Amino acid sequence: MKNSFLDSVLLLSFLYIFIFDAHAQETSVTSKYDFIPGEKVIFFDDFTAENIGDFPIQWNTTGSGEVVTTTLADDRWFFITNERGITTLDAPLTLPDNYTIEFDVIPQKTAKNNNSSFSFYVLSTSKPKDLMYGVARPGDAGIKFSFEYNNYYSAYYNDKSPELKGREDAPKLLVDKKYRISVWVQKERIRLYVGEEKLFDLPKAMSKNYRYNMIRFDHGTPMISNVRIATGLPDMRNKLLTEGKLISYGIYFDVNKDVVKPESYPSIKEIAAILKENTAVKIKIVGHTDSDGDDKSNLDLSKRRAVSVKNTLVKDFEIDAARIETDGKGEGEPVAPNDSAVNKALNRRVEFIKI
Repeated sequence: MKNSFLDSVLLLSFLYIFIFDAHAQETSVTSKYDFIPGEKVIFFDDFTAENIGDFPIQWNTTGSGEVVTTTLADDRWFFITNERGITTLDAPLTLPDNYTIEFDVIPQKTAKNNNSSFSFYVLSTSKPKDLMYGVARPGDAGIKFSFEYNNYYSAYYNDKSPELKGREDAPKLLVDKKYRISVWVQKERIRLYVGEEKLFDLPKAMSKNYRYNMIRFDHGTPMISNVRIATGLPDMRNKLLTEGKLISYGIYFDVNKDVVKPESYPSIKEIAAILKENTAVKIKIVGHTDSDGDDKSNLDLSKRRAVSVKNTLVKDFEIDAARIETDGKGEGEPVAPNDSAVNKALNRRVEFIKI
């Protein structure tokens, strides 16, 4: 009897330590995730404007691909179906010194190598319509991230040879699992995140002698969605405290859902820091949607999303609930016409209003 009691105590102690340690590890990962998406959207594509089976209009390829739905995740996806093909945007970008690139990806097995590998590039090219220009090292300069068995990057400038750097401890991206890839460029520095983990932080990888204007996928058959490219980090403190209104595009939800996604935490953490330093400030959180769906459902969704953001501030960042009001406007107050993927992305937002 005595031994049985002691065994039970030891077991409960072990379980407590295990659960507490697992929670601590989860919290520490979230706290180290510092990616904040750019404020001004210059490109967005979630492929909702495309017909299933069509090749998306904003893209180009030497191979093949189609818009699909999948039981693996919500949304529509661009399935790149030819691993030997090169896939890029149809039109070049105008990227400044500082910008962010984000996309969801579901790796698929390639027919040739039977693995989930694919490559993603940020590059500068003087021939953006020539997909074959510089096949091995495309364009005039660029950086390549290869998601393979041993993830690595390759930076190349003009006539310099590629410099390969691997991450032996990098997680391999698994087939049929959804990941969020986030890239943050600040002049010569580039950081890449997979989910909440910072995979690369390269201080001098981007050549200051080139203007980068294209993204590219090759050597794989991934499914991609929610491609978002934006410029300029939001000045949250000034806009909330001085101007009295902050519009955030860094708070994410799945389609037609109100649960705050983990990649939203850095933006919410910044807002929480402002509120903690200015204890007299009260705010109203207002949710907004685009025009997809009916008015009544969008209004209800926007209100629920605002409440969800409030709950995150209260539960995860210990902000007094009495300082926060919530509301939702649905699709009723657009900041842009709901006539394109970019404009719809601008209308899907969360506003913080000083009261």
